[in-house]
Amino acid sequence: MRGLSTRTALVTGSAKGVGREVLLSLADAGASVAVHYHSSDEAAREVAAEAEERGVEATTVRGDVTDEDEVDALVSAVEDDLGTVDVLMNNVGAFAPQHWAEVDVETWHRVVDTNLTATFLCSRRVLSGMREQRWGRIVNVGYASAERALVSPKNFPYFAAKTGVLMFTRMLAADTSEDGITVNAVSPYVVENSDVFPDELPRGRPAAFEDVEQAVRFFLAEDSDFLSGANVEVSGGWLPEKV
Repeated sequence: MRGLSTRTALVTGSAKGVGREVLLSLADAGASVAVHYHSSDEAAREVAAEAEERGVEATTVRGDVTDEDEVDALVSAVEDDLGTVDVLMNNVGAFAPQHWAEVDVETWHRVVDTNLTATFLCSRRVLSGMREQRWGRIVNVGYASAERALVSPKNFPYFAAKTGVLMFTRMLAADTSEDGITVNAVSPYVVENSDVFPDELPRGRPAAFEDVEQAVRFFLAEDSDFLSGANVEVSGGWLPEKV
């Protein structure tokens, strides 16, 4: 069933990885799709071509989603090519596994800005169109431990940023509650393309791209319009005492 056949979707960081798989699933559901990338031009064009093979319109947009002017330009390009952005998935986010005291300022900004600032900028930019048509879906990518505000000396900028993403998700859900817009979060633990794997994984494996995709699609369904400010952990039942 092509339940998104009248919708336009923008997935940040969708040239590769989980963003690519989510975007193609939205194309399967009938949405026109915008493939966002920062440096993977060839990969983005290949994803757009795959989406078009599914019978939908597709475009590619390049931009640094931590930069306000570039966010404005890339969303404007999507609007020119495909119309108002109905669905936004904020998927971009860098990771730094060092001990916090070894993190330089440049790395700190890269991790916090790609995860949190980009979510803020992209969401703010698409809201006017969503509010005007009184329909919109925003899905932000969190991290499983952020729900419990668990931290570790390692990866601290990432954990801090993802906790901020969940707070932003709930604030924005409340602020758009009368606008026909839902804002939710999908929070994986470890995904199949992760660079670092812990010794033990719930269910004996990382989350597959399809596991994350199913959670995103759940929030995009027409009959999920009462679900806003929620967070689904795609963790296989992982419940750590510490991280």
